[in-house]
Amino acid sequence: MKAQIKGLDGAVQGEIDLPAVFAEEYRPDLIRKAVIASQSTRYQPHGTYVNAGVESVGTGWGSGRGASHVPRLHNGSRAVKVPQARGGRAAHPPKVEKVLIKAINKKEKAKAIRSAIAATVNAELVRERGHLFEGDDSIVVMDNAFEAVVRTQDLVRALSAVGVYADVEKAKDSHRVRAGRGKMRGRRYKQKKSLLIVTADEPLAAARNLAGVDAVPVGALNVEHLAPGTHAGRLTVWTAGAIQRLEDRS
Repeated sequence: MKAQIKGLDGAVQGEIDLPAVFAEEYRPDLIRKAVIASQSTRYQPHGTYVNAGVESVGTGWGSGRGASHVPRLHNGSRAVKVPQARGGRAAHPPKVEKVLIKAINKKEKAKAIRSAIAATVNAELVRERGHLFEGDDSIVVMDNAFEAVVRTQDLVRALSAVGVYADVEKAKDSHRVRAGRGKMRGRRYKQKKSLLIVTADEPLAAARNLAGVDAVPVGALNVEHLAPGTHAGRLTVWTAGAIQRLEDRS
């Protein structure tokens, strides 16, 4: 499998042989499992106070008063401690010792990453994710000069020249206020993911202000970058150096 190498002006600079990883079998089940396992490592344990609801002193009234035999406050009739009563403890509250991390086998994780990489060259899958790009090929391989781009406006010109900047504009237009309580908890806004830029050594700093764009070196590439929300087929821009590093790593 070959791909064209394009310059900053969109002109074809040559061809490159893609590594065998781009021909990997598509396994959405493993990709989903790997993404969820990765996300689970960021879950924050939480639980209730261990003595919540049981620190009140209460005793039952016993028989003969036409009332249930539940512990009650000494200076009133309100029930305490038991979970079925108002003001009682929670029956099965969340506990901090609960294991939240989802396990995944090493070989499954490795195959999931390879499968997600291969999905980036499947134009049908990329379009199903809603990405916009020109032409029939979803893979974009840039010349190594692309990694030297410093200014965001130069990056925008290069992405426009290769026909993928429309996807960034689409992500920018998707910026909106979240519905629900999350808007008061530090996640007020939502925005769709756009393209992924994979470089050889350092992340492309010029991409940090582009809406929905992630820029990572190939050594830090993980399945969440390639399949946000467990859905593979993310529109990806590779550099020739990143393709070479990927071949060496595989």
